[in-house]
Amino acid sequence: MHQQQHNLVISLDGMGGDHAPRIVIEGAHIARGQFPSARFIVFGDEAQIRPIVAEYAGLADVLEIRHTPDRVTAEDKPGQVLRTGRNSSMRLAIDAVAKGEADCVVSAGNTGALMAMAKFSLKVMPGIHRPAIATFLPTRIAGKGTVLLDLGANAECDPYNLLEFAVLGGVFSRETFGIAQPQIGILNIGSEAMKGSELVKESAELLSKAKLPGIYKGFAEGDDIGTGAFDVIVTDGFTGNVTLKTIEGTARLIKGMVKEALKSSWMVKLGLLLAAPGLLLCYRPMKTFSKRIDPRYYNGASLLGLKGLCIKSHGGTDGIGFSNAIGVAAGLAANKFNAKVEAELQRLGADALRPAAAAEAPARLAGEEG
Repeated sequence: MHQQQHNLVISLDGMGGDHAPRIVIEGAHIARGQFPSARFIVFGDEAQIRPIVAEYAGLADVLEIRHTPDRVTAEDKPGQVLRTGRNSSMRLAIDAVAKGEADCVVSAGNTGALMAMAKFSLKVMPGIHRPAIATFLPTRIAGKGTVLLDLGANAECDPYNLLEFAVLGGVFSRETFGIAQPQIGILNIGSEAMKGSELVKESAELLSKAKLPGIYKGFAEGDDIGTGAFDVIVTDGFTGNVTLKTIEGTARLIKGMVKEALKSSWMVKLGLLLAAPGLLLCYRPMKTFSKRIDPRYYNGASLLGLKGLCIKSHGGTDGIGFSNAIGVAAGLAANKFNAKVEAELQRLGADALRPAAAAEAPARLAGEEG
């Protein structure tokens, strides 16, 4: 019924994140400007959510609140919430996708719990053994991003996990950026073949022979992430999470240092005032630059490999960041992303991703990212 009235239905965990539920509702308000035909289902404490919804004219017309007093906290363990969190805002938001009531779900809550619940409720695609968390990061090339995965779902991986990540990341890059043959690399401490752990060496051999939705280009070093030389970079979840947090922290550091410098003394402020007419000419480029280094505008990591679309927002983000996570979910849903991934997996065949002999030692799902 809802598909006749709206092109898209988005399920939201209203209580997930450091500043929920306000950032969730504010994010929905901002996102409806980009997706005017979308409808939202928000799960959480109605007494907290409804007054915030009322602050935004017309939002109540496209947003349904489903009350639940239970929520998943940042301290909850994945195994614990699987047993006790069935009526939490996070679980019910995910279940809405599993039941076909919504096209995608977005949560800023506990990542380990989100992955565990999503995997249990939405199930894993045939041929995929470990779902991965992926996001795209800005590069020097305007309009082009590098897809990085895994970002924390799997702290320990084997080479076949990295092969799965390469397939998932390749399809993500192709459908998100329109790149017909994504350049795929493995994150390593050097580009030479003899460098790195046994995991990356074995993974390199595997990817170089595999049928990928793209081209395996070799090892990528950390400073390659922002150059645009690679469209997809795969790694284990421990390394990926540390890398992502370092990049985000550095971006915030640079932005903070620039602001500090501009306010450092009265002479600097006077100089800015005298230079104001000329600075007006730089306003648009500087605003664009500010957005390109602001992690909020790249918020929204996809849990790839699941049968339903699930997007993880950073827990400490604001309404702008959460709206961008909603935008990622909406874009993937509108593009029928999961159907394209499943078609690619069928083309490759399950044995290509993990032969029976290799299936005896799957990696451990950790869900440590916060």
